[in-house]
Amino acid sequence: MEMSLIGSSPANFTITRRDLFQLSNNKNLMMICSSAAKSQIGFGRTIRCRNLRVSAQSQHAISTKTSDRNTISNPKDGVKIYVGLPMNSVSDCNGINHSRAVAAGLKALKLLGVEGVELPIWWGVAEKEAMGKYEWSGYLTLVEMIQKAGLKLHVSLCFHGCKEESIPLPKWVSEIGESQPDIFFTDHSGKHYKDCLSFGVDDLPVFDGKTAMQVYEGFVESFRNSFSPFMGSTITGITIGMGPDGELRYPSNQDHSKNSVAPGAGEFQCYDQNMMNYLKQHAENLGNPLWGLSGPHDAPTYNQQPILNTFFKEAGSWESPYGDFFLSWYSLQLTFHADKILSLAASTFSETPVTVSGKLPLIHSWYKSRSHPAEATAGFYNTINRDGYEEIAKIFSKNSCKMVLPGMDLLDELQPAESFSSPEDLLADIRAACRNHGVEICGQNLNIAGTPKSFEQIKKNLEGGNGIDLFIYQRMGAEFFSPKNFPLFSGFVRSLKQLELDSDDLAVNESEGAVFVPGKNRKLQTV
Repeated sequence: MEMSLIGSSPANFTITRRDLFQLSNNKNLMMICSSAAKSQIGFGRTIRCRNLRVSAQSQHAISTKTSDRNTISNPKDGVKIYVGLPMNSVSDCNGINHSRAVAAGLKALKLLGVEGVELPIWWGVAEKEAMGKYEWSGYLTLVEMIQKAGLKLHVSLCFHGCKEESIPLPKWVSEIGESQPDIFFTDHSGKHYKDCLSFGVDDLPVFDGKTAMQVYEGFVESFRNSFSPFMGSTITGITIGMGPDGELRYPSNQDHSKNSVAPGAGEFQCYDQNMMNYLKQHAENLGNPLWGLSGPHDAPTYNQQPILNTFFKEAGSWESPYGDFFLSWYSLQLTFHADKILSLAASTFSETPVTVSGKLPLIHSWYKSRSHPAEATAGFYNTINRDGYEEIAKIFSKNSCKMVLPGMDLLDELQPAESFSSPEDLLADIRAACRNHGVEICGQNLNIAGTPKSFEQIKKNLEGGNGIDLFIYQRMGAEFFSPKNFPLFSGFVRSLKQLELDSDDLAVNESEGAVFVPGKNRKLQTV
C-alpha cells in the first residue's frame, strides 16, 4: 500500500475502517491515501466522510511505504513531543476502549513526527478488586499496540480517581473508607474528598496492616515487573501520581473543575483526624499547644473572595506568628509526601533505563495578591515574603526526578482581571527554582482546545534553551482530532521540527572561523 505525506491548512478529519486518517485541503497537515471502505470510527462518535481521491501534485509531497515510513524529522534532538492517550483508554474490565480509533490515532501521530504517547494507568483499574491482586492485561495489550506503531511511551501511574471519566479508587480502598473516612482529605465542614488518599495515612497501617506508601510500593513494583520487557525500548518515562489529579497538592478546590478559574481560593484540607493529630503534635512540640487545636478560624470558604476580611486579607492572620506556624506545617506535610513518593518511585526504577517524574500544578489564581491564597490552600507557602517552590525543587533534585509542569499554553492577557492571576509569572518562578537545583522540566498544556496564541505561547516556553526536552500535549480524543484543533496541533509540531532543522543547518567552517547560514548569502564571523 502506498501512502503520501503532503505538505499543509484547515481540513476534515476522518477515520476509515482500516483506521487511516484523511486530512484534506490542508497545507500544514498530512494526507494519507487509501482505498479502504468507508465505515468511519471516532472517539465516542461516528464521523462520516466521502470517498477520497488524492493527487500528489505538491512539490513538497513525500512518498513512502508503510514498511519504510519516514517521520518529518529526527526526534533525537530538540524537544520530543508526546500526546496523551484518552484517560479511559482501558476500561475497568481491562478492555481497550475505542481500540480502532486509538490505533488510527497512533498511526497519524507517528506520521506527523510525534515521538510518543502518554498513557494513564489507573490504580482503580489495575488493582480494582483486592489489595495485591493486579490485572495488567488491558494495559499490556495497549502497550504492545504502541510498540507496533513505532512510538515511545510515557506512563502516568495514577493513584487518584477521576469523576469526569467515572474512574474511582479501587473498590477495596473505598470499602475501607466507608468505615474509616479519615483516610480521605477533609475540609473544615467535614466533607471528604474521596478521589485520593490523605497524606495523613502515608505512614499509618490502615490498609490491612499496610501503610499507604507500602500499598503504593506494591503497585509500582508489580507494574515494573509486568512491563519489564518494554522498559527503555518502548517505555521511556514514568510519572508517579502524587495527589489529586496526579498532582502534588491538596484538593483545595474540590468543588470545581481542575481547569476552571474558581471565584475563591479554595479551603484547607487538613481536617481528617490523622492530619489533625499531626498538627496537634507539632504545636505541642513547639510549645504552643493551642495552635494545634484546629486550622485558621478565619480561613475563607471555597467561593469566598479570599483577600477581603479573611485569613488572607492585607495584614491578615497569614502574616502573624500563628499564620506562619500553620502555613509552614501545612506545606511541610506536602513536602514530606513528595519526598516519600518520589523516593519510592526512584528506588523502584533505579535499575531500569527510564526517567522518573512527578507533576506540580500551576495554581495561578490570586498570584498577584500578596498572600497567594490559592497556592496556600493547595499546600504551597508561596507569598510576597517567601518562595514556596525552592523546597519542592530540592526534593525533586534529591531524588533525581524530573518535574512535569502544566499550563505552558496559558497567557496572562486571557485571565479574568478579578482572579488576580498570572500563569506566566508563576511558571517563571517555578522554573527558576528548578534551575537553581538542577531539576529538568517536562512541559504540558492545560487546555485541549488550542488557539494560535496558545500554541505560540507553548513554543515560547519551549524555545531558547529553556531546559525542556519533553512536551506532553493533553490529550487525544474527538476534540483533539477535530477540524478546528488538529490543524493547529499539526502546524505546531511542524514548526518545532522546522526550528530543529534550522538549528541543525548552522555549521561552523573551522578553517575560516565562520558560521554559514543556509539560505542566506552571507556568513557570520565567529568570536
